[in-house]
Amino acid sequence: MWSLRKDQEIYSADGGWFQARWHFSFDRYRDEQQMGVGALRVFNDDRIVGGAVWPMHPHRDIESLTYVVDGHFEHADSLGNNGTFEPGAAQVMSFSHAGDEHSERNASDTSSLRFIQFWILPATLSRTSTVQQHQYTEADRTDRWLQIMSPPGDDGLDLRQEARVWVSRLTPGTGLSRRFDDGRGAYAYLIDGGGTLNGEPVGTGDAAKIHGSEDLTVAADGPMELIVIDVPLRFPRVGVWARH
Repeated sequence: MWSLRKDQEIYSADGGWFQARWHFSFDRYRDEQQMGVGALRVFNDDRIVGGAVWPMHPHRDIESLTYVVDGHFEHADSLGNNGTFEPGAAQVMSFSHAGDEHSERNASDTSSLRFIQFWILPATLSRTSTVQQHQYTEADRTDRWLQIMSPPGDDGLDLRQEARVWVSRLTPGTGLSRRFDDGRGAYAYLIDGGGTLNGEPVGTGDAAKIHGSEDLTVAADGPMELIVIDVPLRFPRVGVWARH
C-alpha cells in the first residue's frame, strides 16, 4: 500500500532565521496521523539563513541523520567532532542511552543552507555515541540509487537499525524503481524537480508513504533529486522510546 503526500499538506514552520517542513509530529507540531513510518520517526526539510546556528542540544537513543541539499553545513558535537560539508554529504550521529549533544550551523554568512534531518529509532541500546560523515558527489548519485546509509557491512554509513537510505539525481527522461517487501515501510521525498511516482504527477516537496509489499517507480520529466528511506514496520522499542 502506498499514499501520496502533496507539499501543501506538510506542516510548515517559520522561525524567522529558519524555515522548515516537518513531515511528522515534531516540536510544537502534533498530529496523531503523522507519527512517522515504522522506525522512521522524524523527517524535517530545514533551511537556515546565513550565519545562523542551532546551538548545542542533547539527544539520546536515536539515530540523527543528515543529508545536505544546498549550502555549507557545519557540524560540531560534544564528542569533539566537527567539519564543514557541501551538497551531497551524509552524516550519521548515533546517540547513546546516556546521550550527547550536537549543533548545526550555516558556515556561510551570506548564502542560505538547506539540509534534510531525520531520525530512525535504533534496534538496541548503546552505551557509546558515534559520528560518521562522508562527502558524496553529484556523479555518485546521478541516474542511479546511491545507498548512503545501511546496517553495518553494507554500502554507506552504518546504522543501528535494519534500515537503508538511498539518494538519486535523475536526468530528464530517466527513471528508477525499487521493491519493498512485507514488513517494510518506506518514505520517498522529492527534494527538487518534477516527474511521476508510480504514474502520479509529483513536484518539489511531494512525498510518498509505503507500507508493506509495494513497488516504487520514479520517472523524471526534468532534473530530479530524491531521497528514499526503507525501515522495518515492526521492531522492539528501546530506551526512551519504550514508553511511547
